[in-house]
Amino acid sequence: MEEFCQKLPKVELHAHLNGSINDGMVQQLVARHAQQGWDKTAPLPRDWQVVIQKGSSRSLDEGFLIFKLIHQLTRDEESVKMVTESVIRDFADDNCRYLELRSTPRAVADTGMTKESYVEAILSGMRACCESDVNCIVRLILSIDRRQSVGDAMDTVELAHKHLQDSGLVVGIDLSGDPTVGVSADFLPALERAKSLGLKLAIHVAEVPDIEGTRALLSVGADRLGHGTCLHSDHGGHDDLVTMVADQRCPIEACLTSNVKCRTVAGYGDHHFLYWFNLGHPLCICTDDKGVFATTLSEEYLHAAMAFNLSTEQVTSIALKSIDNVFAPDDIKDTLRQQLCPYSA
Repeated sequence: MEEFCQKLPKVELHAHLNGSINDGMVQQLVARHAQQGWDKTAPLPRDWQVVIQKGSSRSLDEGFLIFKLIHQLTRDEESVKMVTESVIRDFADDNCRYLELRSTPRAVADTGMTKESYVEAILSGMRACCESDVNCIVRLILSIDRRQSVGDAMDTVELAHKHLQDSGLVVGIDLSGDPTVGVSADFLPALERAKSLGLKLAIHVAEVPDIEGTRALLSVGADRLGHGTCLHSDHGGHDDLVTMVADQRCPIEACLTSNVKCRTVAGYGDHHFLYWFNLGHPLCICTDDKGVFATTLSEEYLHAAMAFNLSTEQVTSIALKSIDNVFAPDDIKDTLRQQLCPYSA
């Protein structure tokens, strides 16, 4: 099964750029950090290791602290372009044939990087890979950080819309960040604005118990839902939340290792993936932050297969049905399905 999962062509629909950096690239960024003299304005902690090793875990709060460290390493456009290319190549090497990266536009005053130039640096890295031998279609989702203001959220939506029109490489909006911060309903106008502009919505919901906040976010009619860990009443949610998701048939981006290592589920066998799989609900297997959680997309497929005793046919079916949920036109979906034909015969 391990070899099968690795060889299987896959799509990745929930991958945070800065959380997907491999350990080798982190070390390069640390060296560059010193060369640029950033250790004076943004000193790194003595223990700068950002990868949660296999078999270990951290709390959700500790996971978000890691991102603060990574942001200290990606402080200009060149470093952002470097990590973008590195992350894309990692996914392509893992037989990921379509990738939707997501990231929050970020400005760094002392390097002159603006939110616009940050996004342009990511797009530059995407184009560089497209123009080389990388066999992976890549699109970008801009994330609204819950810790930011509603005004910042609106700015992110407008920036995403600009690039949707200019290049088509930015395809959607995410709402993410620390789920214990902010009021979900405050961001509904920004999400509704994004929908009105033709942007897709892939939003984090129910990472932690938050019945009213989750109910508000589900009302907006997202195109995909990230995590959904605490939808069910057994996990701090409510039966009406489960009903809303099931009735909407809104695909869930399942991030098994992320949830296990952040301790929002007890173990792989306890993951809510099985509940939704048994309902026949649309699911996508995703990494979330492959660098931080020391995983790969192939390993996530393997974890699901082993935890829930899935056959190769069922694993292939999950990969095939995930294509239905990509934020891309039908011709791209058809191309991706053709790559899976040898496995679904």
